[in-house]
Amino acid sequence: MDVIQRKRELVKEFSPMLVGSSVLLKTWVGLLIAIILVGVIAFIIQIVKGHEVTGMRDNVVWGIYIINFIFFVCLSYSGAFIGGILHFFKTPWKNSILRIVEIITVLSLIIGPIFILLCIGRLDRLHYLFIYPRIQSPITWDIIAIITDLIGCFIYLYLTFIPDFAILRDNSEDTPAWRQKLYRSLALNYQDTTSQRERLHKITRTMSAMIIVLAIIAYTVLAWIFSLTLQPGWNSTIFAPYFIVAGLYSGVGVIIIAMFLIRKYFKLDHYIRKVHFIGAGIVLLVISLLFGYFTFSEYFSRWFSHKIHDVNLLNTLFNRYFWEFIFANYIGVLVPIIILFFKKYRTIKSITFAAVIAVLGLWFNRYLIVVPTLETPYLPIQDTRPEFIHYSATWIEWALSFAGIAAFVLFFILIMKLVPIIPMSGIIDNEREQKGKHKITTQNRK
Repeated sequence: MDVIQRKRELVKEFSPMLVGSSVLLKTWVGLLIAIILVGVIAFIIQIVKGHEVTGMRDNVVWGIYIINFIFFVCLSYSGAFIGGILHFFKTPWKNSILRIVEIITVLSLIIGPIFILLCIGRLDRLHYLFIYPRIQSPITWDIIAIITDLIGCFIYLYLTFIPDFAILRDNSEDTPAWRQKLYRSLALNYQDTTSQRERLHKITRTMSAMIIVLAIIAYTVLAWIFSLTLQPGWNSTIFAPYFIVAGLYSGVGVIIIAMFLIRKYFKLDHYIRKVHFIGAGIVLLVISLLFGYFTFSEYFSRWFSHKIHDVNLLNTLFNRYFWEFIFANYIGVLVPIIILFFKKYRTIKSITFAAVIAVLGLWFNRYLIVVPTLETPYLPIQDTRPEFIHYSATWIEWALSFAGIAAFVLFFILIMKLVPIIPMSGIIDNEREQKGKHKITTQNRK
């Protein structure tokens, strides 16, 4: 089949996804905007009244804002790592999920750091962080790592979008004028010639290797913010690999959930197939085993050492956060392992359920790393008033947290309305490759 004709067919196939809007989608967008507006109101209240409207106090200076920051940033790093691996090693089924991974990576890097800003009491002094940075501080290096990773991931995402922008530019006669103009600008005069295609593939392959390295370095620096302190519960030599494995754990889980929702809503069963869920489920199984091992090592070493501060921390966990501890470190690890270990349980719905449990368990795991540790300080507590010792998130914090999640989903939907979630250029490249292999096979037979 002629390549130009095939491109037109693909544009026609994905046009309803780009320009169509069902009642359900409009309802979802309206709900997401409403949640974001509530978050804006909560943010204004926090700016006017200060952090006294949150549950954070002198003792527990970090709450769910920093937990959300860690979660989203680890999600972005895992997405960058997984996307780089898929592209660099030319995984056969990468075309169906690669764009999902890439979008998750960039959006997480945008949403995550916003939660750090919510922790800052004086946003008017934010620029001092860039004017007078302390090079000895892990936080300074974390900012450098996040900005570098964001720029690299954004460039990588844009490079993978260029061929599809070119296809939409050449086959969007029936779309609104603003879309045609936008596609012409974003395509950068890409004509899909052999030389351009080879050059673009070489650049994206190089970028994928760089992103893999950036993801490892950046998340290691984030782990060092905790592990380089003397605080019991954080002062650990395995925090860097532990955080990397945890990031991959949550990343694969969110990717599976996104695959399920996109496949179900947009009727993409022939692109996102069961084999993709099984492959992702096996990866989640392996990572869950690693995550379970690191979690066991971390808590067992604290229990076995019998150090007074570690014992106090474990008492805080068991007395005040018993059910959260059980869910994060038992249910959140063992349930995905049990579901994914047995072949007969590896259905699309059960794999997605295991991913949901894994993601929720990972979030609670981050919570248990931050809050109980701060509630069990290294120095003795002079003031015994509970409101200064224990942490409980207020509606302000929950509203801003859900607003961040809503913004993530809303931006994801908007990007899907701009470019197909299944790369059209990838489909054409696969067909070219299959045609080339068939031609070589035919010639060999002759």
